[in-house]
Amino acid sequence: MYVSHPLVRPNTVELRKYQESIIARAIDANTLVILPTGLGKTIIAAMVAAHRVMKFPESKILFLAPTRPLVVQHCSTFLKILKPSDMAVLTGKDSFKKRFELWQKNRFIFATPQTIENDIYRGLSLENVSLLIIDECHRSVGNYSYVTIAREYMKKARNPLILGLTASPSSDKETINEIVKNLFIERIEAKTEKDRDVREYVKKVEVEWVKVELPEEFKAIKKSLEDMLKERLLELKNRGYLTSFSPKEVSRRELLEVQSKIRSEISAGNDLYEDASIVAEAIKLNYGIELLETQGLYSLHKYLEKLEKERAKSSKNLFRDERLQNLKKAAIELLARGMDHPKLDKLLELVKEHKEKKMLIFTQYRDSVDKIIEVLKHCEGIRVHEFVGQASRDGKIGMTQKKQIEILEKFRNHEYNVLVATQVAEEGIDIPKVDLVIFYEPVPS
Repeated sequence: MYVSHPLVRPNTVELRKYQESIIARAIDANTLVILPTGLGKTIIAAMVAAHRVMKFPESKILFLAPTRPLVVQHCSTFLKILKPSDMAVLTGKDSFKKRFELWQKNRFIFATPQTIENDIYRGLSLENVSLLIIDECHRSVGNYSYVTIAREYMKKARNPLILGLTASPSSDKETINEIVKNLFIERIEAKTEKDRDVREYVKKVEVEWVKVELPEEFKAIKKSLEDMLKERLLELKNRGYLTSFSPKEVSRRELLEVQSKIRSEISAGNDLYEDASIVAEAIKLNYGIELLETQGLYSLHKYLEKLEKERAKSSKNLFRDERLQNLKKAAIELLARGMDHPKLDKLLELVKEHKEKKMLIFTQYRDSVDKIIEVLKHCEGIRVHEFVGQASRDGKIGMTQKKQIEILEKFRNHEYNVLVATQVAEEGIDIPKVDLVIFYEPVPS
């Protein structure tokens, strides 16, 4: 049954029981809402906002989110749900004068916390804000802008109410207590996908592992890299840094911890430069193996070329080893024969098989994004585009937030049916519904 409310557009919102329960408790006390992604946190925020505007008709609603794409997304959702159209997005790109004008003219303000914090220092008053919504509120620790704004708001607002939203609270009790303290939280409303009133709205995800056998040529190159790595690991074990010298048992994280420890010792005046070089060599070899296994010859070759140009002692030591020079030549010869990672062919096969579906393909590496797009763009019926983060890396320019929003909109409207992504842009960003997600390799999240 659709919600009937003076400020809610007809036939737009069907509240679920758990949402009704959270809204009822959030309208009169500062509340932290912990709810998994996709279960309607923004709808809860819109309904609490509608209640506050009805109660305090001349007041403002301030919705904060950590990135501009999220800010724009929330404003768009509110415009679809609520009747009032006096809504504005404030960004640091506009002048303070323009932002102040937008603040004066609109009741619903959407902004990043940094923008609002800066404007508070320039005289912006939160006195008339009857609801402060803080998205991704698990960031409300330390000196983050959310903390400053919440403190200023509770001090100055005539009718303050805070609504904190997150899908990923910290598992650390101290951090949660800090968030509660910093946002003046009085109630915590937490739901998980296992809760009875939530379970029916959680879509079951079918997961299938597709295993691809590495060619013998790959295995030979991998063995050379592992032999070289094993020698460095044995040296580190003999020097007391490791308990094993097997490449399968020593993780990159463990090597990075050893590197950090050695650097600390060097800073304290100890002469451990040789140890530092050995662990750096081990880390580089470990990464080379990962590239070969997950990305293929092209990525490994590019990485080795980069190492060869480096002035670092560890890179120079590696290239004094004939085995590394030989495997670099082997990679070039195999690439010239048209060989690369077999999972690229498998990916093409999967995409062709499901080309009537909307797909997201994730990979950790931007080189792989380019390679995958190059293969897929020749596939009939596939309209593919890249979707990467904002940071520029290795001479490749990142994607602006404006461009990210534009691409997601085109994906939503079926102009593209496949996105090849290194990440889901910024945390919390609303990726349009997809039918199939393919992980080109296991990714962090």
